[in-house]
Amino acid sequence: MNRNSHTLYRSRNGKIFGVFQGLADYFGLNVFWLRLGAVVLFFMTGGIPLIPIYVVAAILMTPEPPQALRSDEEEFYNSFTSNRRLALSRLSEKLDGLDRRARRIEDIVTARGYDWERRMREGC
Repeated sequence: MNRNSHTLYRSRNGKIFGVFQGLADYFGLNVFWLRLGAVVLFFMTGGIPLIPIYVVAAILMTPEPPQALRSDEEEFYNSFTSNRRLALSRLSEKLDGLDRRARRIEDIVTARGYDWERRMREGC
């Protein structure tokens, strides 16, 4: 069973692109039955509708993340795989905020009014 069974992903453990394995994980089915149904449908229709649908599904489905994600990480992963520019801009904003906080702390600690020597002598 997929670690993230509440989200539809293209499985990394699948045979060809991982579409059927991802669908089986998502719906809680055995992948054998999905593949068997696809083979039967392939021979009944001559493969004309099945192959393009499979390729489109492989392109549109998000690849499964390499490790289990927390809910906040899953949201970022899904946004990153669907729109990398937006995800990178959000990540850049977050890093800029952290950088501003680090600079403020550095400014306070390195200010002339911050008396390190007195604090070291007093043990505070």
